[in-house]
This record gives sequence, structure tokens and C-alpha cells, in this order.
Amino acid sequence: MHSVGNPALWGSFAVIILIMLLIDLFWQGKHKGQAMSMKQAAAWSIVWVTLSLIFAAGFWWYLNDNVGREFADSQTMAFLTGYLLEKALAVDNVFVWLMLFSYFAIPASLQRRVLVYGVLGAIVLRTIMIFAGSWLVTQFSWILYVFGLFLLFTGLKMAFAKEDDSPINDKPLVKWVRSHLRMTDELHGEKFFIKRNGVLFATPLILVLILVEISDVIFAVDSIPAIFAVTTDPFIVLTSNLFAILGLRAMYFLLSGVAEKFSMLKYGLAVILSFIGIKMLLIDIYHIPTPISLGTIAAILVVTLIINTIVNKRNEAKSK
Repeated sequence: MHSVGNPALWGSFAVIILIMLLIDLFWQGKHKGQAMSMKQAAAWSIVWVTLSLIFAAGFWWYLNDNVGREFADSQTMAFLTGYLLEKALAVDNVFVWLMLFSYFAIPASLQRRVLVYGVLGAIVLRTIMIFAGSWLVTQFSWILYVFGLFLLFTGLKMAFAKEDDSPINDKPLVKWVRSHLRMTDELHGEKFFIKRNGVLFATPLILVLILVEISDVIFAVDSIPAIFAVTTDPFIVLTSNLFAILGLRAMYFLLSGVAEKFSMLKYGLAVILSFIGIKMLLIDIYHIPTPISLGTIAAILVVTLIINTIVNKRNEAKSK
């Protein structure tokens, strides 16, 4: 697989991710059993976004110094576009986590540990899926059309499909997990498993973790093909993906109190997925420049937020 990534770039990225993960995990251990406050979530969100921008600047500087200005500009723009795209699509994933924690009545003090393991699992799963996807694109170029059709279908389905209001316990997957695990009815702190009379029991917390991991796989099936419309370079695809994922835990706690105020977000994301799908289907007819893609995604998000603000104000006015 052809990639801009070389040992120096891959090594630098790996060191940054490892250091930040250790800091994040140390912070989790230091505040074990405590919920992340809104202030802490905002601070961590700023840290992750700033780190991503610093990485983009360093990436540009390296390419500009070793390859040339034009190449550095195009590849850095691809990274930023992929990062914004993944960050936007990740918000929907966060809302699913909120729903899971709410349904299973998981207190905020126990959510941190589930999210730590959830993010670590997502890093491993997405890394595997990205390299597999890059290999498929390299071997079968026509698969980009399949990705395009899939994203267009997903976007339309997201916009027009009705919400599934059936209880989570009625889902086939949840029933299957419960039927294959000896599970307690109550939580036992941050423990995923406990022993009773020498017999191992799972707690509901492990069920929530399994659902969190599966939800990320489901969303990755949308988001990873989407970024291949921006670039097929595995280094840029992986780095932009992981930088977006690493800020998910902070984003979760930042949005946990205001999720209901983003009712229009799914329509904005539906438009973004449809736009990316159309871009992939037109790839051999007209290549939409990366700066235009970045501007379009940003514009869709801004317009969605403006519409959401108007809708919220009207709803507040009606409730008075």
C-alpha cells in the first residue's frame, strides 16, 4: 500500500498516541470512581483538538521540508478534512453511548472506566479495519463505488428512517449476550466480573462495554469508507481517525448534559454522508478538490447548528 507514512512519521505518531494514552489512563486511575466534570471535559477536548492541530502543523512542516510545499498543502488538507469528518460522525456515536448508559442506569462515576476500555478497543478495531480497507482499495479500485453507494444509502436512511423505540433488552444481540453470560442483576462498582461461591458472574457493566464496542464497529462501517473519499493513504486515514477517537471520552462528558439540544444533528450528518457518497461515485468523472470537501463539510455542520438553535428557541417558546 502506497503511503506518505515512513518510519519517522509512523514512529512520531505512535509516540504521541502512547504518551497521551498513558496520561489519559493515569488521569482515569487518579480519579477512579469520579465523574468527569464539564470543566474537565472542556479542558480535555481543547487539549485533544490542539494536539491534533499541532500534529497537522508538524506533518505539514515535515512534508514541506522533505517533499515540497504543494504536496505538504494537499496532504495536510486531507488530514484536516478527514479529522473534521470523523469528529462530526463521532458525535452520533456519543449519543448512542448516552442512550446506553441511561437505559442501564450506569452512574456517571462508573462511565469513565467503560469509556476508557471502549476507546482502547476502538483504537485496535479501527486500526485493523483501516488497514484492511486500504488493502481492499489497493487491490480492487472499484470498491470505492461500493463505498459510495453504501454511504449514499446510509445518508438517506439516516434522514428518513424512523427511530427504533423498542427497548434495548428486546434487541437480539442483548438477548444473546444475556443468554450466554451468567449475569448479576445489579452493578458491583467498576467490576466487570465478580465471584459468588466460587462461581464467576458478569455484571451489567460488561454488557454495556460490549454494546459500546459494537456501536463503534457499526459507526466505523460508515466513517471509514467516508474518509476513503478524502484520501486512500493509510497513514492519513489512521491518524485522522485516531485523533478524532481519542477525544471521544471528553466529548461524551461535554455533551452528556445537552444531548437533547442536538435533535437536528442526524440530518446534518445524513447530508454529509450523502455528499461523501456522491463524491465517491463521481470520482472518475470529476474529482472534488479536498479544500472544497473540507469547506462543504464545515458549512453543513455550521448550517445544522444554526437550524438547531432556531428549532430549540421555537421549542422553548412553545413550552412557556
